[in-house]
Amino acid sequence: MIIVDTTIWIDYFNGIRTLHTDWLDDQLTRQRLGLTDLILCEVLQGVRDDRQWQQLRRDLLKFEVFETGGINLAIAAAQNYRRLRRQGLTIRATIDGLIATFCLLSGYELLHNDRDYDAFESALGLKVIHP
Repeated sequence: MIIVDTTIWIDYFNGIRTLHTDWLDDQLTRQRLGLTDLILCEVLQGVRDDRQWQQLRRDLLKFEVFETGGINLAIAAAQNYRRLRRQGLTIRATIDGLIATFCLLSGYELLHNDRDYDAFESALGLKVIHP
């Protein structure tokens, strides 16, 4: 399973071509792709037009959406944050820490374009797709 991060979905649905969005476009029918409920929320909250919001919601719900949250993930994400801080690495967004920790615990890969995940990859072994 490959979790596609908010950063990629936003560029993809806005028609912005990058190595990441080109990879996503090429792999849509070849890979098992998914997202988390947090990613779903982040993507949908930025859409202003109601019609676009409905279409985007339908498009994203075609993928497997994993529920995150809960006590175990919260504790594990806090532990990861603290581990990284001890190594001098600061994560700017709590949601990124939750998503990265979800992927680490589940053994899923992550497709992203967000530097907050780099520390999780280098220090904690997060599996990342590099197109």
